[in-house]
Amino acid sequence: MILRHFYKILFTLLLLTLPLSLYANNVTVSNISLTDPDGAGETINVEFDISWGNSWRGSINHDAAWVFVKYSTDSGSTWNHATLKTSDTSTGYDKNNTSLGYSQGTGTELDIIVPDDNTTTAGGGYGAFLERSYPGAGTVDTNDINLVWDWGTDGLTGSTQARVKVFAIEMVYIPQGSFYIGDGNGGTESTYAFHENGVGNTPVQITTTSKNITCDNTSYNDDIDTTPVAVDGDGGITGNANWPTGYEAFYCMKYEVTQAAYRDFLNMLPLAQQETRTAATLDGDETGDYVMVGEDGGFDGRQTITTESDPGSGPYTFGCDLDNDNTVDEANDGEWQAMNYINWMDLCAYADWSALRPMTELEFEKACRGPMDAVYAEYPWGTLDNTEAENVTNEGMINQISTESGKGLSNYYSATYGPGGALRNGFAATSSTNRQTSGASYYDVMEMGGNVWERAVTLGNSSGRNFDGTHGDGVLTTATNNEGNATNTGWPGIDGTPSYGVTGGTGGGYRGGSWGWGPSVATVSSRDNAAETDTVRYSDDGGRCVRTAP
Repeated sequence: MILRHFYKILFTLLLLTLPLSLYANNVTVSNISLTDPDGAGETINVEFDISWGNSWRGSINHDAAWVFVKYSTDSGSTWNHATLKTSDTSTGYDKNNTSLGYSQGTGTELDIIVPDDNTTTAGGGYGAFLERSYPGAGTVDTNDINLVWDWGTDGLTGSTQARVKVFAIEMVYIPQGSFYIGDGNGGTESTYAFHENGVGNTPVQITTTSKNITCDNTSYNDDIDTTPVAVDGDGGITGNANWPTGYEAFYCMKYEVTQAAYRDFLNMLPLAQQETRTAATLDGDETGDYVMVGEDGGFDGRQTITTESDPGSGPYTFGCDLDNDNTVDEANDGEWQAMNYINWMDLCAYADWSALRPMTELEFEKACRGPMDAVYAEYPWGTLDNTEAENVTNEGMINQISTESGKGLSNYYSATYGPGGALRNGFAATSSTNRQTSGASYYDVMEMGGNVWERAVTLGNSSGRNFDGTHGDGVLTTATNNEGNATNTGWPGIDGTPSYGVTGGTGGGYRGGSWGWGPSVATVSSRDNAAETDTVRYSDDGGRCVRTAP
């Protein structure tokens, strides 16, 4: 009776069905339902269809979708992170978890990998990687895939009413292995580039042998020019064995956080947390304002997020409105543009909420360059070329492209100022482009040079070096006047009162350049702002998140 009752009262709510496209950031989740309830085991399956384009599995690496589930027990007023069933921590996880009730569905065959994030003997995962089971390329299209929600671990009972939403983020698998940081050619190197202590203007290979890393003439909060740091590929750094050096395998977001993704994140938060994660004071008169820009914010830097209406005492509903016509989320409203106007605390909150983590600046160089030898002043697409994406067509749409073409097509500042803001993620990629002309990294991560700055954990100061590499758990702070912050106490910027969460920017720097800067800072090894402490929301600040491979 408990089992049947639980199944009847649970219902689903589809968050978002995105239009298909062959260009980029087009992951689609649809037809969500709850099936196969197990009252004795306190689980139920979350079944859905998933599709995304430009997928591949090759001999070097592959892409994936990071999928996680949120549930509400109060008719959508507040949302919680759902725990997925895993084996206990003593036995690890079954790759496809078939023994636990997971199902790969039909269509493109996908492996289901659920990392065991719960440190208790009960086990439990905060999400699942879905990735091609076999080599291939093209569009993933899989129906009736099943994840197993462990509602008992989440504290629900057979009489709980709940609704669920499913989120998916495209990722790229970065394999384990050696790589180079720094780009010196023996006579010169990029600004503040890494090198081995005592061997200037020379790149250094990160392996399982410890190397003392330093750089010259550091700026902002860097201190490794006077205090070199030992980096051991699989052993962390001086005093911190858990610091992610980039040597171990990890998953990196294929694209920078989009305007749509941040909008959806805001729409899942209660009012007090929304207030923290926007720049405006949400006091009832923000309808039509660009709330990430500031109080009474006007359109700037192609930032799109506005409020739909005054909600009274409840949380706001946000939408994208690039064309500023007071009708949100139209086809030309810029949902697929890279998110800008987010600071370090915003990015950490998004990472915590989605059960990911910030990347380190060594992981940034690994994701750009792969295992290839370092070349002085090279860009993430592997050449010294850059072409400014000065003009675009299909403004604000999912197929927005630049009218320019050439190697290193990217969004950076020049005398003409280009489009004056963030562009669609993957805007330079078409069916006929290659790595150089699409601006892709060695592992096919997009826009790691230009568009918006990548916020990364710095090696350059003690706050960054204290990073413990933990993943978010989907839960943000609820402490009064500090609602909506990331809760990980081992992340840079954690408050002196840890229950307040990540409230500062110390330890979180910048890599990769942006549309507001010239191309030189977009080179792989440039560290022009790598240790800058900043909490301001700038029009060209964005980022992406990562997750250590299980």
